[in-house]
Amino acid sequence: MSSNSTADNLCAPDDTLCIVREHEQGVIIVPTMLLVATLATLLGLCLMRYCPERKRTPTTAPQRYHSSSHRRTQRHSHRHHLQGIDAPPGINPLEHEELPMSVQQVQRNVKPTLAAVPQTSTERHHGAFGQITALPLSFSIKQSDTVSLYRARMDNRNVVLRVLKETANSSEKQHFLGFASYVSGLGPHPFLPVLLGVVSVQSPLMMVVEELQHRDLLGFLWRCRQDISSLESSCDMTEKRIFTMARQVASALEYLHSQRCIHGDIGARSVLVGGDLTAKLWGLGSAYRRSRQADLVEDVEMRKWQAPEVLSRGAISQSSDVWSFGILLYEMVTLGDPPFAQLMATELLQYLQRGNHLKRPANCSNSLYSIIGSCCHWRPQQRLSVPGLIRKLEAGEKSANGRTVLRAPEPLNIERYLREAGYGEAFNYAVL
Repeated sequence: MSSNSTADNLCAPDDTLCIVREHEQGVIIVPTMLLVATLATLLGLCLMRYCPERKRTPTTAPQRYHSSSHRRTQRHSHRHHLQGIDAPPGINPLEHEELPMSVQQVQRNVKPTLAAVPQTSTERHHGAFGQITALPLSFSIKQSDTVSLYRARMDNRNVVLRVLKETANSSEKQHFLGFASYVSGLGPHPFLPVLLGVVSVQSPLMMVVEELQHRDLLGFLWRCRQDISSLESSCDMTEKRIFTMARQVASALEYLHSQRCIHGDIGARSVLVGGDLTAKLWGLGSAYRRSRQADLVEDVEMRKWQAPEVLSRGAISQSSDVWSFGILLYEMVTLGDPPFAQLMATELLQYLQRGNHLKRPANCSNSLYSIIGSCCHWRPQQRLSVPGLIRKLEAGEKSANGRTVLRAPEPLNIERYLREAGYGEAFNYAVL
């Protein structure tokens, strides 16, 4: 006998409540459970479809970076999931997108070229590096054992890749990323090189910095010493150009001091020169090392640029940077001569203690030499402040000679320069 017949037999025909109770499981409970299961299934499908993807398993590609506009819009929503160093505000971090790189075989007498393999996905082509080549070093002075420099194209502009070698240990990797974070934290300034991004998720780790066409100021000054008939007129150094470039460097120095950063390594080697002869202050490695270790002992090779209080192992200060800035002016007006060439580095402190000072170059005007003397005063408190230095440079720029091209009495001899500047064989000339 069926359940319907049983219900009819147990309940009177007009007893609706009895009939509903007898059929409750079949017409209420089971359909309700089916409805709930259906809704749960639909909810799960919606979550899988519209929620952000979980982090995918890394591929064999060595590095990743953001490039597409879709990823840019999601950047702030999942920043806490990123690893490594974020790029400065408003700049795309070069992370989390694939960029395989390999060294190509090249012909003899040609330096190895680092080639970027393009991605097949249209989502990732915007930020790819192209035309990557090893960056040659000036005068074959040794490069860092842990960092290699490459010139590349990114977003239709020239950039320099500061690449940590794959053989670097964990301490060197930590130092590299710490330096990248330190530079990023300083923020942008028109006379500091632009940090375009940091590849930090997978090796090789790298910093991406704008390329300045003429590279370091010291090499630029040395090229200006050569026969100018074979060079472009942009290499002509005049007193007015010295004031202009020095004012730009001083502006960057004032900004660094406002960020509680004492540079500690100012010199022509740590200034970069753009194609329009804009000067930008770089060489921040010493400042970063000092931020990690307050009692850092500076390299012997820097001693001829250091203030007397630093030579005597006293405290370094903003006034110490002003002293070094005076030495930079001397380098510029002499087209790259070393300071205190007649002395050994170990003799310099005693020489200064006796009241001696930098000798005036033959082609240095009274106004420029006066600024050099005001920067290189024995007592730190009597040196120019950086704002005062900028005012003097601005005033000198207005009246400086912009027609007479500076000349050097003799061509460059690199071995002699290294000896007179007090550099050892292990000196690393690569400042990027």
